[in-house]
Amino acid sequence: MSSIIGACRLASARRHITAGKLVAYPTEAVYGLGCDPFNSDAVFRLLAAKRRPVHKGLILIAADPEQLNPLLRPLDPDLRRRVHASWPGPVTWVLSAHPLTPWWLTGGRRTLAVRVTDHPLAAELCRACGPLVSTSANISGSRPARTALEARLRLGPAVDLVLPGAVGGLERPTEMRDGSSGRILRPG
Repeated sequence: MSSIIGACRLASARRHITAGKLVAYPTEAVYGLGCDPFNSDAVFRLLAAKRRPVHKGLILIAADPEQLNPLLRPLDPDLRRRVHASWPGPVTWVLSAHPLTPWWLTGGRRTLAVRVTDHPLAAELCRACGPLVSTSANISGSRPARTALEARLRLGPAVDLVLPGAVGGLERPTEMRDGSSGRILRPG
């Protein structure tokens, strides 16, 4: 894909996200479905499209850790080293949320699941838009999409834009770790 076409698609995705729309894009293992995490209407539309209850909480992705700082409580130095050593990369951490983090992201918990993605397109999208909600592009409980076509077919008109691109090399969704205990909550 030429850089001009890529830039046009990225600009279109940014316009969609800032307008409160849903965008599907490739991530490390599957196609993600994302939106502006601070736009409650967009988040609830995403949850409805997936048929996912709000109490489950959501994952946010970012291009760098600084994008996530306003949403998290400060990390102690040891935890910060462990988390940052895994980023950018396919490790999602469940960390203490800042008290002002919207409840629709945390599912009402005091924690938030976050990742600094190493997928080039997903990272570019975060650089253009800021952190994004990132959940698998599928109906909850069904097989995640691994291609742009599968994302479109799985979600139909609920998704406003599908960015074409290859998913990363992972066979399974990213590993998820608990920041307070280091325990693996979901193997990668």
